Amino acid sequence: MTVALDTDIKRLSGVGSAVGARLQKLGITTVGSLLYHFPRAYEFRGNIKTVASAEDGETASFVLTVTAPPTYAKTRSGLMIFKVPAGDGTGVCTVTFFNQAYIKNTLIAGVSYRFYGKVSRHGKHVELHSPVYEPYSETLLPLYPVYPATEGFSSVRINKLVSAIIDRADTVIPENLPAEVIEAERLMSRTEAIRTIHHPSSLEAIADAKRRLAFEELFGFALNARRQRKTEDGLPRAPFHKCDCSAFKNAVGFEFTNAQKRVMNEIYADLTSEDGRAPMRRMVSGDVGSGKTVCAQFAAYVAAENGYQTALMAPTEILARQHYEDCKKLFSALGKTVCLLVSDIPAKKKNEVFECLASGECDLVIGTHALITDKVNFKNLGLVVCDEQHRFGVGQREALLKKGEGSHMLVMSATPIPRTLALVLFGDLDVSVIDEMPPGRRTVRTAYRDEESRDKIYDFIKAQVKEGRQAYIVCPGIEETEDDGLIPLEALSADFSPDSYNKQVKKRKAAVNYAETLSTEVFPDLRVGYLHGKMKGVQKSAVMKAFERGELDILVSTTVIEVGINVPNASVMLVEDADCFGLSQLHQLRGRVGRGKYASYCILMANDPGQNAVSRLKIMERENNGYKIAEFDLKQRGPGDFIRDNGEKIRQHGALKLRMAGALDDAQLLYRAFEWAEKYTSEDGNAARIFN
Repeated sequence: MTVALDTDIKRLSGVGSAVGARLQKLGITTVGSLLYHFPRAYEFRGNIKTVASAEDGETASFVLTVTAPPTYAKTRSGLMIFKVPAGDGTGVCTVTFFNQAYIKNTLIAGVSYRFYGKVSRHGKHVELHSPVYEPYSETLLPLYPVYPATEGFSSVRINKLVSAIIDRADTVIPENLPAEVIEAERLMSRTEAIRTIHHPSSLEAIADAKRRLAFEELFGFALNARRQRKTEDGLPRAPFHKCDCSAFKNAVGFEFTNAQKRVMNEIYADLTSEDGRAPMRRMVSGDVGSGKTVCAQFAAYVAAENGYQTALMAPTEILARQHYEDCKKLFSALGKTVCLLVSDIPAKKKNEVFECLASGECDLVIGTHALITDKVNFKNLGLVVCDEQHRFGVGQREALLKKGEGSHMLVMSATPIPRTLALVLFGDLDVSVIDEMPPGRRTVRTAYRDEESRDKIYDFIKAQVKEGRQAYIVCPGIEETEDDGLIPLEALSADFSPDSYNKQVKKRKAAVNYAETLSTEVFPDLRVGYLHGKMKGVQKSAVMKAFERGELDILVSTTVIEVGINVPNASVMLVEDADCFGLSQLHQLRGRVGRGKYASYCILMANDPGQNAVSRLKIMERENNGYKIAEFDLKQRGPGDFIRDNGEKIRQHGALKLRMAGALDDAQLLYRAFEWAEKYTSEDGNAARIFN
């Protein structure tokens, strides 16, 4: 049977209906979707260590020669323990297996094997427990893939299934990039890239494969964006007419910056245009505290004055509630009705909101994904606003737009994105940039400190709390996890250093564990709480409310507080393991303080981060302009951080997942992908078919 990308996965040998059902849970239904089910990480088996240098608890590879036949013993419970003596000239090691009788005939004295597993060391005694092993040769691949798996179908089985396909001579992987593009950009072929990403021969090879597959994603992404923009030309639009906006200006109660005026004029011109253009599709990008929200409020006011409703969708309940509180004060003064729709509100209240939306009584509804459920019906939806838009897929935006006829759309991003990059990433949108801060905004004093300063930092936080202030402490993870020795796909590059990477991984602090340590050992007299994205909405809301009311002195959190949190009394932001974050993300976090009348501080902690990381963190000390920081981040790290959503979620355009592009460290490759897409869409209106 000839295997093609559209071959049903159940037609493969060893894959029946039961296995096919398990694979479908992973999104694998065809050969193509299997081949694009990339490894999430790799076991770096090529990083060979010696017995003498083995550290207790680490996961590593060892080339050992078996010095004697295996011995075995049986415990009282019936467990068979097999022990194999081995060494490498620097020391001896006991390799232990449990209930694996075949070991007696598999590991042969005098033969060398590569063992990969976790080390247990007690003094000079070194032991490996149930490692994977293979006869040693210099041709062994250094990287072993580990796949996202599901119950009943392990990563090992996925690897065998993938191997059975890519090793077949009759497997057809047609090229999906034009030949001139491949040649001009010096890209791997599609076949070579897919084979390499699954079975890489070296770090250089995997870097080349990632580059090819990232370009492929971006090229398709760009074609889809250009195509979508063209299909929207001529769409019906909700007709907005010019209206008197003086009441809105008076109700706001402060003077707009020139940048805000410019953006609001652009929005107003879009909404009230009478030249037959498509509905407004505009993105507003602005630094933390630049005043994007008032621009969205202005658009909602214009919609209401024209008899239309507005739906504002936020990615979290915390942010939705923050918007609701702000908008309710303003719009109540203007005689408009504002509703909140999130999963946590009681069923009776939800039904009341549904009725208000259907009757047209509600002018502005603010909510989360709850807005796109079937129960939500509008009488006259005319404007959709998406905050932190990079956290929403295009499909979610479109689902909300479909609840109205010809609705306009405004999306906001608090991530300062260089304008040239924004025009590329959001090619289906017009881009407005608020590049001016309101007067009176306090500058947050920022400092990089290492581990030697920890006690002084803790004392400083205590002093701030004693003065009545509050503090955030941000960690890169939720809970401490045991080092499994895996190297994430995103971390691998041609100059990857396993030793420095493992050092970085082992030192990272986690919010839950760290909060407990702080509350019991460091700040026993203070009120310490924690917050992370996996908590239920009710829990998150309760913690944030407690912090806002001053019932918590210190909030230990992951980056869930990156946006939408406004506590003017918080004056200190301590970011642990700051070298794990991109500069733009650090700038976002820093924006959570300095929002009140008090002097505010951001402390970036990193323990032995390396010279490059230190130079990057020093930039945060001297620069407060988010766009300048973003430009530097783009040059140093590439566009990956702007495409990724904190490494957790990849921005999507339709059904296209930008997994490889999220790990991209080459900004120029991104721009060239969009230049090529522009060329092909200009020459051929059907060029999007090139990308399948």
